[in-house]
Amino acid sequence: MKRIVKNPADRKAEIIQAAKKLFLLKEYESTTMQDVMDTLGIAKGTIYHYFDSKEDLFEAVVIDMVDGHLVEIEAKLQKIKGNALQKIEKLIELSNMAQEHPKLLDQLHRPVNAGMHIRILVETLIKLTPAYEKLIQQGCEEGIFHTEHPKECAELILSAIQFLTDTGIYPWPKKDLERRMNAFPNLIEQQLKAAPFSFAFLRKLHSRS
Repeated sequence: MKRIVKNPADRKAEIIQAAKKLFLLKEYESTTMQDVMDTLGIAKGTIYHYFDSKEDLFEAVVIDMVDGHLVEIEAKLQKIKGNALQKIEKLIELSNMAQEHPKLLDQLHRPVNAGMHIRILVETLIKLTPAYEKLIQQGCEEGIFHTEHPKECAELILSAIQFLTDTGIYPWPKKDLERRMNAFPNLIEQQLKAAPFSFAFLRKLHSRS
């Protein structure tokens, strides 16, 4: 019988999907590389050809989750009717991936995974920026926003919210988080030259989380 050789990209994706299921089922700490190999019936040399360690595989799993989550966001966002501001509010609600896989993402909050966590946040920022840029541009066309730099505004807003409210990167005191979340709506309005209280919904979203 002729031996079927898998495409390297397909094999790598297969390993990532198997690891994701195991991480969700058994949790990250309880899953070994051997578990992944046994699930797929592959040799040690095969898995280590694609991933140097379990940490490396975990990073690939989380990035795959980020990519999948962004695809879902785009699909849901296309169905939403309304102006740019209404869509941005929905985009922010949909962007909270921690609600979907809290246990797995809790692993990123461990000090040993700090470097990986930052890389994944940067990856998320890069991939989310176009969606925010598009909506800010739409808002400018609708007369809701008035900025000549939609992309840079998107980058600054995402960077501030992601890095200054994420207690996984740094254990920010509660008073600092509250201070920032109270100020962010006004700062974003100034950045986009939007009407006062346009982004007041951010405080409500924060109070729910």
